[in-house]
Amino acid sequence: MATELDSRTVECHLAEEMGSISLARQATRDALAEWGYRGRGEDVLLVVSELVTNALVHASGGPTLRLTGGSGHIRVEVGDCGEGEPEPRAPGPADGWGLHVIAKLCTSWGTSRHEGGKVVWCELAAPLALAAPTG
Repeated sequence: MATELDSRTVECHLAEEMGSISLARQATRDALAEWGYRGRGEDVLLVVSELVTNALVHASGGPTLRLTGGSGHIRVEVGDCGEGEPEPRAPGPADGWGLHVIAKLCTSWGTSRHEGGKVVWCELAAPLALAAPTG
């Protein structure tokens, strides 16, 4: 599931099924604990849930989750095979809260295109206590 790329990056390739939301949340919890995250973990988990859910509902193929912890921020990226750009809808129970939640909780967010799809990314302020890389 999760592959540690360095002391501050985790990447997960998720199946195209709603159960992947729970797996993404657990990988995020594990990364935040390992990195010594001292902020509002619930906010990071909510952002991950929203982005992975959007990828599963509005795109095709299993999404990829990438978390990067840096000095003062956490970057969340969710890649999918969808061609469409995410569009905020009217917030509420019918269409969900999705991108409105992302906009409220994050310092910035956007999309980038890549061959075969897109990545929706966002950044949150993050007090981290990253350990020095070993080896």
